[in-house]
Formats: sequence, C-alpha cells, structure tokens
Amino acid sequence: MIQIGDVVVSFDVLREKFLCDLDACQGICCIEGDAGAPVELDEVEKLEEVLPLIWDELSPEARTVIEEQGVVYTDCEGDLVTSIVNNKDCVFTCYDDKGCCYCAIEKAYREGRTNFYKPISCHLYPIRVGNYGLYKAVNYHRWDVCKAAMLLGQKENLPVYKFLKEPLIRKFGEDWYAELELVVEEMKKQGIL
Repeated sequence: MIQIGDVVVSFDVLREKFLCDLDACQGICCIEGDAGAPVELDEVEKLEEVLPLIWDELSPEARTVIEEQGVVYTDCEGDLVTSIVNNKDCVFTCYDDKGCCYCAIEKAYREGRTNFYKPISCHLYPIRVGNYGLYKAVNYHRWDVCKAAMLLGQKENLPVYKFLKEPLIRKFGEDWYAELELVVEEMKKQGIL
C-alpha cells in the first residue's frame, strides 16, 4: 500500500489491469449484486434533483420503488445505497434495444441535461473507497461479472488507476492524482511495480 495525504491506496489498484468491455458484459454491474450502489450523503439531493429529468426513461417498476422508498435506502450493513428493483437492477438502470444496461443519470449528463455524472461509487468502480476515521482506503474490488474487463485491461495493459483517472480526480483532486502518478513512476524505477 502507498499513502498520499489521508488516502491509502492498495497495490492492486496500481498493478491490476482493467478496461470495461460493455459489449461483453452488457452493463451487468448495474444489475447484479445484493444491494444498490453506495451513495454519499451529499449525493442524495443530487439524485433527487436529476430524477425529473430522467423519470420517463426509468422502468415502471423503478418508478414504483422510488415512489415507495425513495432513491436510496440503508442496506443490511448500514450503508446508504441506491434503491433497487426486485433485489436486482439499480432504479437508475435503463436498457437499449440490444439489451445493454446503461445508467439513465450518466446518459442525461452526456446529453448535457445535468451536471451530475452519477454517484461517485459507480464512477469509480471497480475501486471501492472505505472511510476509516483519519484516512480513506482505496481498494480494487474483484467481481467475476467483470472478467471481460480484466481480460481487456490485460490486453491493453491498462492499470486500474489509469482506467479510472477521471473519477479518481473527481474524488480526490488533480493534485492528488498527479502525486499518485509520480509515486507510481518512482516505484517502477525501483522495481516495486
């Protein structure tokens, strides 16, 4: 592990390769799992603000869940997460005509309808950030549904931290990311990576 400021980064984030392969996985990370995506407290208001912009794109089942319990709930571990439909789909998932899952919030962002990209935990995946009082831990989450992304990342030789440059900067800032790159380069020179 390395530490930059109050953030501890696992070596796996630096060593492992990853590149989403949406054609292969069809966006299954937004569907599978035992809970919704982790949400930060300040993101709840943003999710509620974007809701009218994407409401018509959501499934009838998702709209019912949102009307009954809201955009988020507290899961069995006590974490705030996006609401889900039938213990499966995130309420913000939509499908294209080929059956590929996508995020309605991200689609609205890309179309210029909102300045909120999507929850940072979604943007950062397969990184998960843990908060431990005085520091944050940045870890690589391995999930078998992302096997195609691991293979494509190996083929393209793209480390997780480079694949996730944009969301890492969004979360921790440009200066933090620049320092991460410097540390990685130094570790490569020393043969650690």
